[in-house]
This record gives sequence, structure tokens and C-alpha cells, in this order.
Amino acid sequence: MINKDDYDEITGLPKDKSYLEANLPAFLLTSIEQYINSPDNIWDCRYCELQSDINVAEVDLQITSEQAWYLREKYLGIKKEDLLI
Repeated sequence: MINKDDYDEITGLPKDKSYLEANLPAFLLTSIEQYINSPDNIWDCRYCELQSDINVAEVDLQITSEQAWYLREKYLGIKKEDLLI
């Protein structure tokens, strides 16, 4: 049974956006895993690598813009709204 509370009333999409992590390219999954498990002394390097890999995957059309922004927000703390001034 479908629970209406689990879906956005306007878009009809699930409120839980974790589906946007499905079918990511292998290099991006590796980058996410390395970022999550990175020691503090190389965290900033892994942050930049992950940001770059998200950008590459988006530009190469391996992921959608929606997926890219979901990943940026979830892992890097970057919100699209914050960039719109």
C-alpha cells in the first residue's frame, strides 16, 4: 500500500531521495567510499576529489543534475540554494 505522506504533493516524487544513489558509476562509488572512510589528515583532499568526480559524472551525463546536487548536499554539505545569490 502506498503511503501518501512518503511522496511530495507537488512533484509526486518520493520524499526520501536515496533512490538518486542508484546506478552510480563505479568511479563515483569508489570516490564516495574513500571520502567516507578517509582519515582526518587527508579529508580535505578526499573532499575535493569527490566534488570533482561528481562534477565529471554530471558533465559526462553519467548522472543527472538532480543526482549531482543530491550527492553534493548529502556528502559535501553544498546546497544549490546557497549558491544562488
